[in-house]
Amino acid sequence: MRLLDTTLRDGEQAPGVSMSPDEKADVARALDRAGVDVIEAGSACTGAGERETIRRVVDLDLDATVTSFARGVTSDVDLAVDCGVDGVHVVVPASDRHVEQKVGSTREEVAETTADLVEHARDHGLWVEVIGEDGSRADLDFLERLAEAAHEAGADRFCFADTVGHTGPEHAYEAVSRLADLGPTSTHTHDDLGLAVTNALASVAAGADLVHATVNGVGERAGNVALEEVAIALAHRYGVETVELTELYDLARTVADATDVPLAPNKAVVGENAFAHESGIHTDGTLKDERMYEPYPPETVGRERRLVLGKHTGRAGAEAALAEHGVEVDDDELQEVVARVQDLAERNKRVTDADLLAIAEDVQGRERDRRIELLELAATSGGRIPTASVRLAVDGEERVASGTGDGPVDAAVTAVREAVAGSGDSTAVAADANLESYHVDAITGGTDAVVTVEVEMRRGDRTVTVASSDGDITRASVTAMVDALDRLLVADEATDPAVADD
Repeated sequence: MRLLDTTLRDGEQAPGVSMSPDEKADVARALDRAGVDVIEAGSACTGAGERETIRRVVDLDLDATVTSFARGVTSDVDLAVDCGVDGVHVVVPASDRHVEQKVGSTREEVAETTADLVEHARDHGLWVEVIGEDGSRADLDFLERLAEAAHEAGADRFCFADTVGHTGPEHAYEAVSRLADLGPTSTHTHDDLGLAVTNALASVAAGADLVHATVNGVGERAGNVALEEVAIALAHRYGVETVELTELYDLARTVADATDVPLAPNKAVVGENAFAHESGIHTDGTLKDERMYEPYPPETVGRERRLVLGKHTGRAGAEAALAEHGVEVDDDELQEVVARVQDLAERNKRVTDADLLAIAEDVQGRERDRRIELLELAATSGGRIPTASVRLAVDGEERVASGTGDGPVDAAVTAVREAVAGSGDSTAVAADANLESYHVDAITGGTDAVVTVEVEMRRGDRTVTVASSDGDITRASVTAMVDALDRLLVADEATDPAVADD
């Protein structure tokens, strides 16, 4: 059982999605690390820029088979050959709507053209898959005839394509069963009815041995079937291994960054809430038995379990979350911490680890030991290139760094990362944290307005949200970021003592 990823082609056809050559190369490498069998690198007929990107993916020397999309014309196949790909997906019309209205042809002509195209591609040494476009709305007898013509001409496989997300599992099973009797069969499903995974699994049950998918389900309209969902469903429910499951989360993050399509919190497998527990009952049960409220361990897909704090947090959850950070509280202190956490959440604020630690510090009347602290900041934006310099205390040692950027805030953030990364010790890992969100609110009016900057930063599965207020937006931004980096280090230190001892 194999997976074909079409994130670089079908995924990029989603409205507003455009990946640079560097981003496509990063995604291709991540797909290869995950062990994806076939990577559709693009559509060679799109233009010179796309062909150059396809060649770049080919030159990465991946283990995966690298292919190009091709319309039903020989010139598209020739362009793919020029890119050096291993194979092509020749797309031909299958439904009468596409045969007659889209290309103005007949069933007989389409079958003949398909055979000619396959022979042409095979003559150039290509692996060939024929995709019957809009196959889920095609007459099944004609779909079989099209598949027969493809196989007889030498095609490696024929693909059942639910191009508009029209079908259901019963029809997908029937169609693929008939096609699989003729030769190797693939399936390509879309999620317009929310049935993409169901239809993909029905196709596999019917005999398909290759599933087309995109990472995070990105794609036209409601998107394609999500690669990570198919992979875990096949592994968890049917014992069928397709890819390295532990790479799925990193792969999802890579694609989310490249496409600028954020992961929905409730997204299966890779969403922020997939392994997060807030409810007091669920948290208590999870603490007693990690499998109590999870179908499979988060480590299976490269994730970590999180106990989330909010309006439903109980004593067990708050105590466990504090223990993760090495904080001990007595019964009275715990009760006060829980009350404050619930009150904060009731005011429509997401409660983060940083919030919890700040509450505990206040309840216990203590100050925390900081590992990173902002001592001085200078930023200028009057010249052509905004610049900034910072002086930080990193584990008690002063460090100075400077940076440039698109504006003073960007320059200052660059300087902070440089200072932290240059520390050369365990604090340097904080420089790898990603800025997930940045939000500014003016909380006073007039020329002396004070702004509040809220930043969310992430390292792996751990996120920290910190807010800072100041009359200078650059200072507020940098203060919030430095505090977030410091909180992430404290969290890492509590869960991995080696970080503190490094």
